[in-house]
Amino acid sequence: MEPSILRLESPATDVIIRCQPYAEILYWGPHLHSFNAEDIQTLNRAVPHGRLDVDVPLTLAAELGHGLFGSPSVEGHRDGKDWSPVFVTTQIEHKNNQLTIIGEDDIAGLRLTSELNLDSASGVLSLRNSLTNLGCENYWLDRLALTLPVNETADEVMAFHGRWVKEFQPHRVTLQHGSYQQENRRGRSSHEYFPGMVLGCHGYSEQQGKVWGIHLGWSGNHRLRADVKTDGRRLLQAEALYLPGEVSLAEGESQSTPWLYASHSNHGLNGMSQQLHRFVRQHIVHFPQPKARPVHLNTWEGIYFDHNPQYIMSMARQAADLGVERFIIDDGWFQGRNHDRAALGDWYLDEKKYPNGLQPVIQQVKDLGMEFGIWVEPEMVNPNSDLYRAHPDWLLALPGYQQPTGRWQYVLDLQNPAVFDYLLARMDWLLGEHDIDYVKWDMNREIVQPGHQGRAGSTGQAEALYRLLDTLQLHHPHVEFESCASGGGRIDYEILKRTHRFWPSDNNDALERQKIQRGMSYFFPPEVMGSHIGGKLCHTTYRQHNIAFRGLTALFGHMGVELDPVKESSEEQRGFARYIALHKSLRPLLHSGNVVRLDSHDPTTLLHGVVSESQDQALLIVSQLAMPTWSLPGQLRMPYLRPEARYRVSLLDVPELISVEQGGHTMKVLPPWMIQPIEANGEWLAQVGLALPVLDPESAILIKFEQL
Repeated sequence: MEPSILRLESPATDVIIRCQPYAEILYWGPHLHSFNAEDIQTLNRAVPHGRLDVDVPLTLAAELGHGLFGSPSVEGHRDGKDWSPVFVTTQIEHKNNQLTIIGEDDIAGLRLTSELNLDSASGVLSLRNSLTNLGCENYWLDRLALTLPVNETADEVMAFHGRWVKEFQPHRVTLQHGSYQQENRRGRSSHEYFPGMVLGCHGYSEQQGKVWGIHLGWSGNHRLRADVKTDGRRLLQAEALYLPGEVSLAEGESQSTPWLYASHSNHGLNGMSQQLHRFVRQHIVHFPQPKARPVHLNTWEGIYFDHNPQYIMSMARQAADLGVERFIIDDGWFQGRNHDRAALGDWYLDEKKYPNGLQPVIQQVKDLGMEFGIWVEPEMVNPNSDLYRAHPDWLLALPGYQQPTGRWQYVLDLQNPAVFDYLLARMDWLLGEHDIDYVKWDMNREIVQPGHQGRAGSTGQAEALYRLLDTLQLHHPHVEFESCASGGGRIDYEILKRTHRFWPSDNNDALERQKIQRGMSYFFPPEVMGSHIGGKLCHTTYRQHNIAFRGLTALFGHMGVELDPVKESSEEQRGFARYIALHKSLRPLLHSGNVVRLDSHDPTTLLHGVVSESQDQALLIVSQLAMPTWSLPGQLRMPYLRPEARYRVSLLDVPELISVEQGGHTMKVLPPWMIQPIEANGEWLAQVGLALPVLDPESAILIKFEQL
């Protein structure tokens, strides 16, 4: 057996684990330049009076049987017995930065396998627990969680809340006693509670402070919590949330947690994000081809269900003129789909709308040099559909109950082999018979009473979705998929292993998108974040913004446009073309560099940027969300450049009113660097900075830094 004390190490982060007689993480923090296992004796804890007479370890299983008196990693029973297991290590496998620890409880007849992988490039720690039933009777598993200890000085939680059209809203909670917990039971990762959480030392910010961040790669129900024990120790815990009776293990059967991805940074939220982004780019998202992320045009906000092939081809011609590289037909192409209350499930071409099939439209799009994409929502069915009338028993539902519709639709039971085969056949027809490069895969309904053969089937539904997407990728390896769920309702690393892009929100309001996209940026790099320029009048909020604010807001993601370009004015079309071209020129940096969010002393101002790996260039957007707090905004300090290098600072985009200095405006004189580029060294820009202009509410400027 391997030694008792083992280290996983990377240039950024180390993890030290005691493997025997039980598995316990002793250290998770910055890389240690020297390590001696004998030094672990400095961590031998005192045993206080008034409690148990022995030290109580905070193990990976967090067993109640040790006397931990908290939330254990394993809860279950065998007909009321074997409900308090204690796992003793029986096997250790350690190779490079991968560690597997197997612990068993001979009395309870259970085996716990803990896998830990520390990525040497990013410093991200991946963990998974698996429970195996060694007994001859079924074991009913109620909970299987992952437990991670963090520094005892960490006392501030950042978690995320939201709703439809207002996703990824961060909030903070001070954690001195007890626990903070978020649960999601909506059947997908949800708009409301994204499965990510950060615990850090008080006052941490974008640029500074110690933080420990976790993300559960799971597209279904989940529970996240942060705990402070009465002895002061702190921990993070994450799990897929099982419904009653959902998991029963026969002899020899196992159940695994989703993978948990964890990042520690001593350099604030930016350090955490950069580690996670690097990990996603290297290990999670897999694009079919190594190419630039193509600019989209999606037809939804342009024509909704009103499909006319000749008109759509005119839209495609106009889109190509604007610089669009991928043209996507959204909802409304299949039979009987004239509104959102009918036809979901009937995945056959509407020949009334497309009497000559899709091929003429596809060919036109291809001839114009663009890729072609299409929208589907395979997991759903409308009650008013041929499919539902033929197979009402195909629902994911409990017999005898009347399911409430959501978005006028029901959920299909993907665990039913007949349903799975039907959807696979229809998607194979769509992707096999048509030259389709891209699929926007939507999922517009929360799941109520997810019953499969009368039993809870939420976990099985998510796993069946993964199998369906895996099979489709095997059949059609060139096709890219987007994960959309009424916007940001299903966004996580596990679905991203099978998709290539997210639609963060159905809200294209640039002001709202500023914060939605910032919240998403903590865990996801820009190239997987769909960010579209919508029309001047936002169709979800009815707020209006000029093309500059809309264009710059969409710049820092995977850009697209959401409109009917034929109906747009020539002025708007010039604006779309300008920001599409700007995005293309900056795309190599935007989709490869390190995301940085700068701390701002004014809460009405957001500072967001990308810095190249070599630090030879950077982009920064200064977004003014509301009226500035002070009449002078102060200096912009950019600390992520080489201190000794000299940079040219130039203004790439500025609101029109500022550029012409119209009377009655907020400024009489612009800072000189806005008139013509200046030069300064990196240390000066970091420590002293640039004098900022006074910006109008809901406007932005774009600054570029280039090393000379």
